[in-house]
Formats: sequence, structure tokens, C-alpha cells
Amino acid sequence: MKVILQQDVKGQGKKGQMVEVSEGYARNFLLPRKMAVPATADAINTMNLKEKAKKAEEARQKALAEETAEKLKECMVKLTARAGAGGKLFGAVTTKEISEGLQQQFGIDIPKQKLVLEEPIKAFGSYQVKARLGFEVAGTVYVSVFEEK
Repeated sequence: MKVILQQDVKGQGKKGQMVEVSEGYARNFLLPRKMAVPATADAINTMNLKEKAKKAEEARQKALAEETAEKLKECMVKLTARAGAGGKLFGAVTTKEISEGLQQQFGIDIPKQKLVLEEPIKAFGSYQVKARLGFEVAGTVYVSVFEEK
């Protein structure tokens, strides 16, 4: 019997997939627990529409990520920090501070979890921070750290 899964089922498939299962398994387990629906013409059509909408949304999100990556090329985030003798910072510049700086200075909203620091920023100067924007799109955030006056 062909059914369309409404949620992930171990050993059968992922949500939204059409799978072939035995008649008894479908009738006694999957259907009563609302884990699947019978693969009628109407259900198949609905599944195809949902899949098409999902692909369109993914394409829109990827285009948005690429657009953000392009915007990042012209942005230089300027941050200030307090330092002790020798130009060493008290603490370090975090991804949260970089994310907030991007939001305030350029209006670009990138969550701190998507910014990747190779090593902590603990001195004044210019740095490049990778931004993983999703859909295999990465950008570079340019950060300058200046002394707080």
C-alpha cells in the first residue's frame, strides 16, 4: 500500500515522502497514529504542491543569503574596546559584538551563531570574520577594532 508520511518514521522514510508499506502496517500502525495518509490522487497533488512551495522558499532564502554576502563586501564594522598596556584587550571581541555592530552600523542582521572566529580577537587591528549564511553561501565580515577613548 502506498502512503504519504506525515512525520519521520524510522526505517521507512522522512516526512512528505511517498513510501510503499505493507497493508497491515499501514492500517494498524501508521494510519491510526496519524503518521501517514493513504496516497490518494488528492494527497499526492497536495504533496507535490508542498514540495514545490518548499523549493521556491529555499530558492528565495538562498538568493537572500547571496545578496547579504554581496552587501558584506562593502562593510567595515568598526568596534571599540578597552585595552591595557601593549595594546592587549581586556577580554576579547565576541561574535555577539560583531553581530550587534553590523546591525547598528549597516542594518544587516546576521545571528552571532553564523559568525565564525578562527581565533579570538584580543588586540587592536583589522580582521576578517567568516559568516556562514546557509545554503553553502559564505561571506566575509571585515572588522576593525579601535581603542576606546
